[in-house]
Amino acid sequence: MKAAVIVFPGSNCDRDVQVALRQSMGGDPIMVWHKEGGFQDVDLIVLPGGFSYGDYLRCGAMAAHSPALKEVVRRAAKGVPVLGICNGFQMLTETGLLPGALLRNGNLKFVCKDVHVKVETSQSLFTARYETGQALRIPVAHHDGNYYADAGTLERLEERGQIAFRYCAPDGTVTAEANPNGSLDNIAGVTNEAKTVLGLMPHPERLADPDLGGTDGRAMFDGLVEALS
Repeated sequence: MKAAVIVFPGSNCDRDVQVALRQSMGGDPIMVWHKEGGFQDVDLIVLPGGFSYGDYLRCGAMAAHSPALKEVVRRAAKGVPVLGICNGFQMLTETGLLPGALLRNGNLKFVCKDVHVKVETSQSLFTARYETGQALRIPVAHHDGNYYADAGTLERLEERGQIAFRYCAPDGTVTAEANPNGSLDNIAGVTNEAKTVLGLMPHPERLADPDLGGTDGRAMFDGLVEALS
């Protein structure tokens, strides 16, 4: 499998994703600078977390117009899988590759801690190594992770199985207390209708190695390698 990680000024999780992919792939992904409008063909594209362009205007808004992101949009339309983590999720909504928007956290504070998320579906490239209903412990670190979509969009997401993860208690129960940012219906991650694009606020790459304190995120990368190799 070949993978690319798109790197922006302000990215701070690009190397974490590189290491997580290396562990699962057995080789390094290519690191693509944001100004590169063309890069070699790959089987997977990852948009990492961070603060692209300093989060000016809106988080991900400037990145959405970068040469690299325009190429990502073009390839996603052809079915190339795209994973957007945290700031990458914000980029995916800004480009229209995913529905909804990421608003300021409900408490208006930056949230940085481990949370639990419930796997809502195992029927995707990104979640195939998990079981539906499984509760994962994965860190979050964001100021604008409050997912919002209008009622019609939310209904379609539910009907089409596009909600990938919800914030939950350690036992998998979805509760208001488990929601770290005020996201609508505790939504932590969504896919496009074809389930080839996933955006999520938690950072699986930060919990993909025992030395980091856990491996709940590792199965996402292992599953992608298995599916795309």
